[in-house]
Amino acid sequence: MATAAIRPSMGAAVSRISTMSRAQKPLQLACRRAIPASSSRPQPQQQQKVAPISTTAALLKRHTYVGARCNKDMNKKRGESALSRSGTRWRLSMSDEPLPKPVPREELPKIVTDENHGLWDFFRDRNAVAATPDEDAKHGRGWTVEELRHKSWDDLHRLWWVCVKERNRISTANYERGKSVLGFGEAESATREKEVKLTMRNIKHCLTERFYAWEDAVQLAKKDPEVDLSGKGPAFTPSQYLEDEVPSKQAQAQE
Repeated sequence: MATAAIRPSMGAAVSRISTMSRAQKPLQLACRRAIPASSSRPQPQQQQKVAPISTTAALLKRHTYVGARCNKDMNKKRGESALSRSGTRWRLSMSDEPLPKPVPREELPKIVTDENHGLWDFFRDRNAVAATPDEDAKHGRGWTVEELRHKSWDDLHRLWWVCVKERNRISTANYERGKSVLGFGEAESATREKEVKLTMRNIKHCLTERFYAWEDAVQLAKKDPEVDLSGKGPAFTPSQYLEDEVPSKQAQAQE
């Protein structure tokens, strides 16, 4: 019924094939029993697998110098332990040159430094990375604008760079304090830097006042006939050296 359900013409063909396969099964079993198992199927010849081309001969060559590894180092974490002192991770390569070994600190040449180098000014004390809170707390107040108005240009210039130098010292101490995680001195250092910033702001204020005064003086000089701003000849030429004295009313009355 299964073959008829497929198709009338195909059902007959399928039934013939199934009948022939049933008739051939006893013959195949008899042939298998008659033929020995060793000669039933030819054994394939063992062929050696050879790569057609090889460009990686590094695995066949090993290092020949003393202390070299003869196999690949499978430890990916070698060289990262300071307690085990496992050293640098060893990698296979085509070179026979040994890896360089670090020179002990005792055998390193002594580094000569200049005792008067300018970078020493970034530290208040050469023997300490940061000042103590008591040392940072010892400071005065900032300069006021009234005090700076009496200073010359050279004095303001020197005072400005003294403030810049002090701010560099404070920044260096803050960096070293954070790197070493000391945990003290932040509040005192911030108070000290606040006074330095106040002085620098007042210096700018004083110089701005002088700049405005200079601009006003230039405008007045342009209207004064005795002042020459061209840069050729004297800048000031008075029109009359001696002025006639005007007699006062009291002198006229006595005459």
